[in-house]
Amino acid sequence: MPTLAEPTLTAPNPVDTAKAAYGLNLIGLPRAGLLETVAGLGVPAQQCKMRVSQLWRWMYNRGVTSFDQMSDLGKELRQQLNEGCNIERPSITTTLNSADGTIKWLLQLADGNEIEMVYIPDLDHGALCISSQVGCTLNCDFCHTGTMPLVRNLSAGEILGQFMLARDCLDDWPNPHGHRKISTIVMMGMGEPLLNYDNVSQALNIIMDSDGIALSRRSITLSTAGLVPAMERCGRDLRVNLAVSLHAVNDKVRDQLVPLNRKHPIKELIQACRDYPSANNSRRITFEYVMLQEVNDSLEDANELVRLLRGLPAKINLIPFNPWPGAPYQCSSNNRIRRFASILNDAGYSAPIRAPRGRDIMAACGQLKSASKKIRASQRLNS
Repeated sequence: MPTLAEPTLTAPNPVDTAKAAYGLNLIGLPRAGLLETVAGLGVPAQQCKMRVSQLWRWMYNRGVTSFDQMSDLGKELRQQLNEGCNIERPSITTTLNSADGTIKWLLQLADGNEIEMVYIPDLDHGALCISSQVGCTLNCDFCHTGTMPLVRNLSAGEILGQFMLARDCLDDWPNPHGHRKISTIVMMGMGEPLLNYDNVSQALNIIMDSDGIALSRRSITLSTAGLVPAMERCGRDLRVNLAVSLHAVNDKVRDQLVPLNRKHPIKELIQACRDYPSANNSRRITFEYVMLQEVNDSLEDANELVRLLRGLPAKINLIPFNPWPGAPYQCSSNNRIRRFASILNDAGYSAPIRAPRGRDIMAACGQLKSASKKIRASQRLNS
């Protein structure tokens, strides 16, 4: 296997190019930010809290795309909002539809950068896979996104805007008791969510807010490659489901597959999982394990995985490797994957073999990669 450089664990923050060109985007602002914005428009102090509540419900409960649809705000306030603010989502560059019903969108952000978002339907519900960064800094050896340079973090509005755009496309703005096509969110798109924790948590808190989108925290899964210092904070503050990209049972192999392991090795990572505040028998931690032929798929690996996770409330997702152009690995055989799963099942662990979804449109796990190029800081500031 080729040797990879250790990842840099910092990312440029989003540059608010949208503010100069289109006014302030209200999507993703916390209530305090909306309150400041409304007050700045000259709304009387005694009305500000009410106007914020009205804006909140229109944006996140009803999903409107124009201030003109907010009929209870008053004509003058709607005009002021139109002149100085917007509620724009990312724009769709390309839509790809898989034979299995999966949809992948290539989205363009206000500064011209691109990200990908994937909807995976399943009978009467579905999961939305959301990105948290443009590119990725972790350089995971089996992941297509890892071959991209990291450009920047996404803002809370850009993260939340993906969810809102998907609802627009799927006609999925129900009342709180209605049927939802998007029933779960997985933070498993482009980027490492815990390296953009502040923006991710701000977006997810708005999604979970009972006065708006009101998606349960049990319906949200955040995936991490193992950024140990942020895991405890995530479990304490957000209390969403946790998925850990494990992919190996010893440091030698995981150092290669997930270079972050050199900073936070397996022993430290597993202890952080044992300490995760929300982990219990009813809310197990999910461990993602990509099956790579003759790399991490031996029966000895399976037995070591059982030993490693002993006593930890866990589910292991076995993921057949999804190929991409130039990938240095091949997928384990079906027979090897089944034997690997059997050892885990016999030890009492749920170990489903994930059926590949969206492979024909490069939307499956590990296949996401946009066409974004790194933009120099001077270009971002002048755009």
